[in-house]
Amino acid sequence: MTEHCIGGKMDGRVHRFPVRVYYEDTDAGGIVYHSNYLNFAERARTEMMRGFGLDHLRLKAEQNVLFAVRSCEIDFRRPARLEDLLELRSTLVHLGGASLHLAQSVWRGDEELVQLVMRLVCMTFDGKAARIPLSLRENLQDFLTQEAD
Repeated sequence: MTEHCIGGKMDGRVHRFPVRVYYEDTDAGGIVYHSNYLNFAERARTEMMRGFGLDHLRLKAEQNVLFAVRSCEIDFRRPARLEDLLELRSTLVHLGGASLHLAQSVWRGDEELVQLVMRLVCMTFDGKAARIPLSLRENLQDFLTQEAD
């Protein structure tokens, strides 16, 4: 059995997050319903960001900013099924002034099922773009797999 904590684990610059497919995640045929991949990716991304020092409540209280999804691309390659044990792999691939991009993928063993590209924007609570706070930027820089702007 592979050991994982509830928040997944970092493996170099890749965050690995386990997800079991439950009945509620599937359609009548026992195949994961397409929108649930976004839920899986959100959980993995939240835990990865928490590991980078981005706790949503603390970020709000200390920096008065939040991150929101600006865009998402999904490439469905193969279906996941009821009872599958999946692993979401997330990497930080771009760090801009007010944005960051993540590459995420869903794996079943050695088989890649889904690829996602997520673009997040840092913003104030009144909806205006904001620069990523310097302390967070410094934490993120260590996990960047490509060059920052």
